[in-house]
Amino acid sequence: MVVVAVLLFGFSLRTAVTSLSPILDDIGREIAISEVVVGAIGAAPLICYGAFGLVTPLLTRLLGLERMVVVSAGVVAVGLMLRGLAFDGTGLLLSTLLTFAAVGAGNVLLPPLVKKYFPAQVGTMTGVYTTIMAVATFVPALVAVPITIAAGWRMSLAWWSVFAILAMMPWIRILGLDRATWSGQAAEHADPRVLRRLWSSPLAWALTVAFAATSVAAYTSFAWLPRILVDIADVTPVTAGALLSLFAAMSLPISFLVPMIIDRVGGIGVLFAVAIAAGVSGSLGMLLVPQSAIWLWVALLGLAPILFPLVVVQLSLRSRTHQTTVALSAMVQSAGYSIAALGPLAVGLLHDAFGDWKASLALLVLVLLAAIPAGVVMVRGGVVESDWERRHGAW
Repeated sequence: MVVVAVLLFGFSLRTAVTSLSPILDDIGREIAISEVVVGAIGAAPLICYGAFGLVTPLLTRLLGLERMVVVSAGVVAVGLMLRGLAFDGTGLLLSTLLTFAAVGAGNVLLPPLVKKYFPAQVGTMTGVYTTIMAVATFVPALVAVPITIAAGWRMSLAWWSVFAILAMMPWIRILGLDRATWSGQAAEHADPRVLRRLWSSPLAWALTVAFAATSVAAYTSFAWLPRILVDIADVTPVTAGALLSLFAAMSLPISFLVPMIIDRVGGIGVLFAVAIAAGVSGSLGMLLVPQSAIWLWVALLGLAPILFPLVVVQLSLRSRTHQTTVALSAMVQSAGYSIAALGPLAVGLLHDAFGDWKASLALLVLVLLAAIPAGVVMVRGGVVESDWERRHGAW
């Protein structure tokens, strides 16, 4: 039951990411959406992930891990339904903010759930749930336009709330079976000093920088890639949506394989190098020869998010207890997403300033290259508690 619960929860956290951008033009023909609102919607996931990921350890301390999952999934369901009911750009933005606030909390909860329930199968379970999240990312981009044509954009946005509602059910059942869990288990998450100690850990910051880089690549693409492709490669909006789906679909095999590879044989350095090299090559291809092999450039850029499962599995493997995993997950995802929130905004500003997408694509190249020092630190190994112990003694 816990396996099913984790997978449904992971799926529900990603359907909102790519279900909106492919149909923005359709929505704009019915309700007024300014460019400012479009840019804010593109930045909303990262801003919410950063802000609400940071407060999740406190909320988890008050409610307990499993109860917090139920609350998160419930708010996601409400937010998705409200997004489909929006009657202006402001309503669309506010419902998007509500949705991604809950998703930001849910992102933090998944690694400690795996650490708690599957301590001997961290790599396998992380691979499975990150793969499910990848499916939930590329499927909405693929079907958003067809659903809009068949049933309207409101249904195209709102129906994904069904999966968040389904995700709540097994967790409610699990809580019903374990009254001790329902009471909160606050002692498991009660020490606020853990999060403060992580801010002095080089390994925690290396994970944060790598996570920020992959988030910039992913969420800049989710927000802007269809428009970029229409402009630079002269493709139709339908083709651009399919290419966005291809970008997201590249995460399917890597999401499943990368955590298990790291758990069993290591190879962090090799995987990190492949992610950076592929992402830089794809960005340069779109920058220099956009109308040649555009499918190849998008596919290569889609390999840059190798860094996502690479970092996520280490949230569990680089911490000794799931209490530390909650804090590490909160730090890495909150700080990483907060840094990455500048990506979609910067891309939009650069496009407005220069009138094309060249500077925006060059920025993406620089962000990926800047993550290389973080990879060097990550290869060294160890756990985050050791960083503190080397300087201050017992954790």
